[in-house]
Amino acid sequence: MAEDGELGLRERKKLNTRRALSDAALELVLEGGLENVRREDIAARAGVSIRTFNNYFASKYEALAYRQIERMKRSVEILRSRPAGEPLWTAIAEACARPLEDEGGADRVPSREQLAAVREVMTAPEMHGAVQKAVLGADGELVAVIAGRTGTDPARDLYPRLVASAIGAAWQAAADLYLRADPPVPIVSLLRRAIDQIAAGLPDPSA
Repeated sequence: MAEDGELGLRERKKLNTRRALSDAALELVLEGGLENVRREDIAARAGVSIRTFNNYFASKYEALAYRQIERMKRSVEILRSRPAGEPLWTAIAEACARPLEDEGGADRVPSREQLAAVREVMTAPEMHGAVQKAVLGADGELVAVIAGRTGTDPARDLYPRLVASAIGAAWQAAADLYLRADPPVPIVSLLRRAIDQIAAGLPDPSA
């Protein structure tokens, strides 16, 4: 029993270290720009050694991508736990928005300077690669959860894969507008609007 408790404590400490490093990386980017951030600086800001940083992340881009990857994984778990009788797209909207809302993102509007720094991070090819690798890893889980909610076969049916792809497209479209919005706007509202429009069947706005 004590061993289980110790294992749980170790895992929580590892998780907290990952989060601290990721948060430190973003803080430094917002303060001084992406190109000026070094792994040593991230480790120092988080209060750990460079060796500890290297144990968790291979680059500053992996550290920066971690929070977004964590949100994706949490969205899958939230979707899995939503009430069985809830309409699919309502469950998806809640699952996608909740991780951001829990971090205070529902009403958070970045300054223009902050948005410019985030745009620099998100458009870096190295960042795209780090996130994309995680997306591919989580995609199978998302398809399986959607298939379970809809009574479809994740290996044979198109539907759960189409829905998973549509969720990815909603995220991408919302993020693209968020990074270019002037004045800046909360990303949660854009994400919910994107999912609502998909759920409505993408009606032609000119009709």
